[in-house]
Amino acid sequence: MLNMRASGILLHPTSLPGRFGAGDLGEDAYRFVDWLKSAGQTYWQMLPLGEIGPGHSPYMSKSAFAGNVLLIDLHELAKYGWLDKNDLEPLPEFSAGRIDFALMQPFRMERLRRAANNFFSSNNEIRLEYEEFCKDEKGWLEDYALFMAIAEHHNQQEWSFWPAELVRRDDQALSRAKKEYAEEVSFWKFCQWRFAHQWFRLKEYANSHGIWIIGDVPIFVAYQCADVWAHQELFKLDENGRPLVVAGVPPDYFSETGQLWGNPVYRWENHEKTGFAWWVARMQHALHLTDLVRVDHFRGFAAYWEIPADAPDAIGGKWVPVPGEKLLHALQQSFPYLPIIAEDLGMITPDVVELRDKFGLPGMRVLHFAFAEGESNLFLPHHYIPNTVAYTGTHDNDTTLGWWNTLSDGEKSFAQQYLKSDGRDIQWDMMRALSGSVANTVIFPMQDILGLPGEHRMNFPGHPAGNWEWRFSWAQVKQEHTQELAKMSAEYERLPYSIRP
Repeated sequence: MLNMRASGILLHPTSLPGRFGAGDLGEDAYRFVDWLKSAGQTYWQMLPLGEIGPGHSPYMSKSAFAGNVLLIDLHELAKYGWLDKNDLEPLPEFSAGRIDFALMQPFRMERLRRAANNFFSSNNEIRLEYEEFCKDEKGWLEDYALFMAIAEHHNQQEWSFWPAELVRRDDQALSRAKKEYAEEVSFWKFCQWRFAHQWFRLKEYANSHGIWIIGDVPIFVAYQCADVWAHQELFKLDENGRPLVVAGVPPDYFSETGQLWGNPVYRWENHEKTGFAWWVARMQHALHLTDLVRVDHFRGFAAYWEIPADAPDAIGGKWVPVPGEKLLHALQQSFPYLPIIAEDLGMITPDVVELRDKFGLPGMRVLHFAFAEGESNLFLPHHYIPNTVAYTGTHDNDTTLGWWNTLSDGEKSFAQQYLKSDGRDIQWDMMRALSGSVANTVIFPMQDILGLPGEHRMNFPGHPAGNWEWRFSWAQVKQEHTQELAKMSAEYERLPYSIRP
């Protein structure tokens, strides 16, 4: 797919419109697919689809395999009779604006529990479908559902503070927990079943309309995660299950003190002993959900920034090498063409470039980074190669309009000269520059299509609150947006093959 000229839109499903406080896998997702097709787009790129973690981040999931249950379409549950009409009355406080997680999350979770109770209290043929799903996904689902149930019983306390026999995963203790928390375990399995059913129905619809899904695989997982608890030998933990060291990045464009992510880091030697089985299973699952994936922080496959677990910031970390070539060879056994986009932003050293290019993976270029160093800046479009995915900005960047409004006079002058722009429609001038480049793939954040200022950005790295809340409304999507995008795709030979003349 990435060898053809095409373009797409970056939008997480939570940013869709919807009646219940956040976007989901319901009718607005299908409407967005229809809009993508009418706008001449090929790709719908998303953030990670997993359970959200601290700060509501999709990059701090409670599982490397489970889907975000807050994306489940409640209307679909009502069609089966598991919810009634009153359950589908949204709260008056819900608006078409930003997500209020404090309102949205309990509202949706309560209705998911009602639906699960009604499902399990009835005997119907669809129960066989549920049981088949549990059987097929047993490899990760059993540990995930039990982890979520135990965490709920212990008020979301970190798993290393659970009773010692559960921390150690003593067989008898796990058997007792499965019996004691059987109802809660079944609830989480039910939610994953409905997520999977709804997701694959949406993906099939998108693919049948010529739209391909780009997913996102975070290189690290959260500490409070079923995978860390279930596979402690694969992570650098002490004898009590606590992290010895954590992941982050050194000082960079986004932060003077670096970013202290806090994720546990891998014992790569143990992964290698298994033939990287956990990673292979993880990538197989991700590429079952989506058509291709962006691997976030790809440079961590060459070396990662390791920080003492008790450090106050990321400054005192160090680079630690990773057997990335062996890992990618193992993945190549399952996916010969490695449908992976390498997120190669930040502090990129020659070993990262060598690893990326050895496996023919496309890297990323972000136009927001292009105007600070003159004509030699590699983020300028005239330096691109075809095997590139180019963006105006990503979910970690400001919107293009917000970026432009805070740019220095010197950078603005260079950008206007380079783009032959008067600055009045800067986001469209930048999208045209990317579309006209040799990069096979170009991706535009939805905020740029709508011409939105900085308060509509999705994430501000280093800011612990106020992220992941942005949503759009259909009233913001004008006919001229659709027409201009389709015209641009046609002009630069980026229309989907199905509608090319």
